[in-house]
Amino acid sequence: MKQIPSLLLCILLASLIMACGSKEKASNAVRYQFDHIIDIAYTPDTAVRCTGWFTDQGSWMGFTLPQTDRWVNGFCGPFSIDKRNWMAKAAVTAHFGKAPKEVFTPDSTNYYPGELYLSARSASGKISQQLLFADATTALLSVYADTAGELCFTGNDWAPGTTFALDQTTVIATHPSGEIVSIGFTPDTRITCTDTNYQAICEGGKKVSISLSFFYNEKEKVAGMQKAATVLCQPDSFIQANNKRWEEYLSRILRKDMPKEYDRIAVKSVVTLLSNWRTNRGGLLHEGIIPSHAVGYFVGFWAWDSWRFSVALARFAPELAKNNIRAMFDYQLPDGMIIDCIYTNPEENNARDSKPPLAAWAVDEIFTHTQDTAFVREMYPQLLAYHRWWYLKRDHNRNGICEFGSTDGTTEAAAWESGMDNAIRFDNAQMVKNDAENAWSFDQESVDLNAYLAQEYQLLKKFASLIGQPFEEKDYTADVANYFFDTETGFFFDRRLSDGSFVKEEGCEAYIPLWTGIATPEQMERAMKLLTDTTKFATYIPFPTVAADNPKFMPKGYWRGPIWLDQTYFAIKGLRNYGYNDRADACTKQVFDRLQGLKNGAPIHENYGTHTGECLKAPHFSWSSVHLLLLYEEYGKQANDITK
Repeated sequence: MKQIPSLLLCILLASLIMACGSKEKASNAVRYQFDHIIDIAYTPDTAVRCTGWFTDQGSWMGFTLPQTDRWVNGFCGPFSIDKRNWMAKAAVTAHFGKAPKEVFTPDSTNYYPGELYLSARSASGKISQQLLFADATTALLSVYADTAGELCFTGNDWAPGTTFALDQTTVIATHPSGEIVSIGFTPDTRITCTDTNYQAICEGGKKVSISLSFFYNEKEKVAGMQKAATVLCQPDSFIQANNKRWEEYLSRILRKDMPKEYDRIAVKSVVTLLSNWRTNRGGLLHEGIIPSHAVGYFVGFWAWDSWRFSVALARFAPELAKNNIRAMFDYQLPDGMIIDCIYTNPEENNARDSKPPLAAWAVDEIFTHTQDTAFVREMYPQLLAYHRWWYLKRDHNRNGICEFGSTDGTTEAAAWESGMDNAIRFDNAQMVKNDAENAWSFDQESVDLNAYLAQEYQLLKKFASLIGQPFEEKDYTADVANYFFDTETGFFFDRRLSDGSFVKEEGCEAYIPLWTGIATPEQMERAMKLLTDTTKFATYIPFPTVAADNPKFMPKGYWRGPIWLDQTYFAIKGLRNYGYNDRADACTKQVFDRLQGLKNGAPIHENYGTHTGECLKAPHFSWSSVHLLLLYEEYGKQANDITK
């Protein structure tokens, strides 16, 4: 071995490192079975496109893979998810030191769950790069070259006005917004900085580790720099921790009896949820999940979104699920109200309305998967106060049946409170003032709201028993199903306050008595006539937001026709509740097989075309991911038939 030239020895060692890494990637982790999980290829220019980013650990920064036809030899970003700034086209690009301006041709790119990978080659050799998150502020970049010699790193196209400083072996790039990117190198690296960029040179022939940290301001930077240094001191331990964490996520949700293409849907759902995970910052006092990081106005926490997210997270990330609930209850008002949404800047919070009461469902799912009675005990008083708030502020005629409403008397906010912003059933609704302060209601009682409250009542009763508390709440829920069921039509509808007449717009609100199980078997049997009618609800993608034969049906009309997967899930789960398991499985297959791009690289969207399965509103949408995960979990399983 001593007779082998040193250069050749370096090449052999580098090749061995790469080969071992490839072997481990191919055989040692579940995540690598799910390559190209979502297409996030995008090389940024001056415009910010709603494309989606790779992000993890609750970080407020994201990265994309470069487009092969607009290649830069590094991961694009970071991108500020809160302030919507590209800090650079690529904060770190890699080249060979002997030819720093050499052109690289892309070899491969990949987005695995929790990891990005790219490789490219030039006349001098091949460079491969791996990116993963060490924690919420720092990403770890690992670089391998198949050729010995120096490697050169520099940034590409920094945002105008960015300033640079050098702190030992860390480059500090400060954006005009005040946000900061720090790029940490190992002590053997030679670094120079100018007014517009930096250059770092180190020896190749080995794995090169670089830290990429993102800080909201100088205070965050001071607190986080030491953690970033720790990542560079022991990079392998952070890589192993990342592998372990993602292995646990996926092992907790994947089934051994499902088709691989359906496994992919489940994994994509987990990836989507965790790409929308944000750690506490500013007015967000706990970590939680946002609806979609790809759309600026969705970078906050919403109430009924959060309850859904925690239902799914309970299965694979229960501590995050708990904090996600706590985040909304941090802003519970003295009268018990949970406000609509909260942001990093509390001045942007919306307290004009609440959202449908699904919080107790989320807490129950967390208890089911963790048996954590301490969390139930913690949340119970707040849940009880929220339950009472509905009857205090949203029951206009004090008959124990509630209405959606608002604190400012506007129909806009009342529609928001229902969660179904432009639903057909509210087209002619008006506002009425209630006898409590800052309380208005729609002049119609809603079936879905009262079905949710009926479920919540039973769960609160269960929680009280679990923690040894007396439960003396008045039961308004026993006759909810009969109250909202129209025997003439055989379906559930809202009712007008003025005369008790039904608002006969056949819509998804009728799924909720089936999902909560409060409908009688006879009512379910009557409803099946509409649910199995191909002109109404048995559409190409089943269970739209309104019956497809409604004259007001709009294929792209938000809540006036498209498929929302939460509502489709509620209907399918309703089928299972009443023993229609084969029908539920058939409907689940329609969802999995017909939604465009679902089994391929397209992101999961906010809603879909009823008759086409086409992707409609916001991509990378969390609550769609939640209900796909629940459909995956329940597919092929015989649920308890509540009629027996």
